[in-house]
Amino acid sequence: MPIMEWGCTIKKLPVIIFMLLLSTALFAQSESAVTFHNFPWGTSMESFIARMGSPVHVDNINGLQSLVYEKITLSGFSAYMVAYFSSNGLEGGTYYFDTISMEEFTSCYTTMQRDLVLQYGETLLYEPLLREMRLYETSWNLPTGYIYLKINTRWNEPVTLWISSPDLTRLLRDN
Repeated sequence: MPIMEWGCTIKKLPVIIFMLLLSTALFAQSESAVTFHNFPWGTSMESFIARMGSPVHVDNINGLQSLVYEKITLSGFSAYMVAYFSSNGLEGGTYYFDTISMEEFTSCYTTMQRDLVLQYGETLLYEPLLREMRLYETSWNLPTGYIYLKINTRWNEPVTLWISSPDLTRLLRDN
C-alpha cells in the first residue's frame, strides 16, 4: 500500500472510532426500560386503577399492597396479574398464565421468552440443555429492573413472569 493511502486511512481512524463509540452508546440507550404492564415504577395506585379498572382482589402482604386482575392478555396468552405497590408507588408485579397442557406451557414460555429477548436483549440465564433436569427459567437483571420468567413442568405450575423495580429487587435480596 502506498504511503499516501496510509495517510488517508490514518486520518479516517478517529472518525471510525468516533462512529463505533456513538453507535455503541445509541445501542445502549435503545435498551427498553423495565416497566410493569407499561406502567413506570412509582406510578400511584390510583393512576393504575384509573387506567386498569377495579381489581378483583386487594391484599396487603409485608407492607406491599397488591391488586389482582383476571383475564389480562399478554403476548396472546391469558393471565392473572398481581401488581405490587409500596408507599413509593408501583414496585413490581407478577403474571400467572392460564396454561393447562404441556403444549400450552411450552408455547407460552417460548413465546414470552422470545418477546422478552427481543425487548431486553440476550441474558446469561438461558440454559436449554438443562431443561430436562429442572424448571425452565430465564432472567434479566437490568439497571431499570429485574425480570424472571419460569415454568416448572414437573409440578404443573403455571408459566410465571415476575417483574420488579430495582428498589423492590434490592429489598427482596437483602431479606
